[in-house]
Amino acid sequence: MIPQPNRLISLDALRGFTIAAMLMVNFPGSEEHVFFTLRHTKWNGLSFTDLVAPIFLFVVGASISFAYQKRKADGSPKGELYKKIVIRSLKIFAVGMFLNLMPDFNFDEIRWTGTLHRIAFVFLGCAILFLNTDWKQQAWICAIILVGYWLALTLIPTPGVGKVMLEPGVNIVAWVDSQWLPGKMWQGTWDPESILSTFPSIASGITGMLAGRLLQSHFSANEKVNYLMTAGVFSAAAGYFWGLGFPVNENLWTSSFVLVTSGFASLLLGALYFLIDILGKTRGTQFGIIFGANAIAAYVLGDILSLLFYRLKFGTHSLNEHAVNALINIGITPNLASLMYALFFVGINFIPIYILYKRKIFIKL
Repeated sequence: MIPQPNRLISLDALRGFTIAAMLMVNFPGSEEHVFFTLRHTKWNGLSFTDLVAPIFLFVVGASISFAYQKRKADGSPKGELYKKIVIRSLKIFAVGMFLNLMPDFNFDEIRWTGTLHRIAFVFLGCAILFLNTDWKQQAWICAIILVGYWLALTLIPTPGVGKVMLEPGVNIVAWVDSQWLPGKMWQGTWDPESILSTFPSIASGITGMLAGRLLQSHFSANEKVNYLMTAGVFSAAAGYFWGLGFPVNENLWTSSFVLVTSGFASLLLGALYFLIDILGKTRGTQFGIIFGANAIAAYVLGDILSLLFYRLKFGTHSLNEHAVNALINIGITPNLASLMYALFFVGINFIPIYILYKRKIFIKL
């Protein structure tokens, strides 16, 4: 636990709102009653929920730029930095494994992938890349990853099928997982946090690093906002049109998906930077700032508290079932009742995170 360093407040806010959104969509009051856009799309398409993970990876990339730019510029020994990067990545991965095993710790059903695992790999890849390249090289590497991934998925036939396929569980990404991904897969025969899709997810992190580099540049504050907003519009538009031939798909983390979601992330960061860091208007954003200052801790806390609020039985039902049923009985629609409980759970998680913030305690893995 360390004191709060100087930080870009708008980046904290975006990180925090993203974590809060992640908790909200991960823990609905009832899995049976969820608004459409608060579910992941079954395959092609884009819902609100699909935006959450890539925006967080964008923030990870931007945070890397702020964390390592000074050390990179002053010639700090890379060996020591590599060691810290690898150790931090391993810690994030280990916490992800702990959450996957919790609460039963059944090693026969172990899953080696997940949200924190992906964050660990993206942090590792992007941090090492940042220390060894300039922003132009990073942009080129991002473009090469996206184009290369597109060509791989649209030109390489799925082994055993004999033709190019982009259907669930029947594509080159799923085939690679079936050959080399150990343990249990989220969807039985395939996993959304797959081996191959790790590469375009790193590209999501690179777009964040480019945004972070822009915010540290010599441009005026207003110019930075304009460039962020312009880049966001062009990226989202490019992703949309690319998606007409290479569908926007979170499960495959397609190249078009990276551009669309990074475009949204750039627009959000630009808007928050303008409101918070330029105009100084933090009203309405403090919730995100507080969550963002201890983002990973909030994510882990959510999984732990879910054992009490979602799994532990009180009589014949868990707390969420009791609450949602009570709300439905007084006339609230099932989907809205489910959302209300999800927001209540976000609020419960906010309490200990707020206490940490007030005490200036910031937990870093």
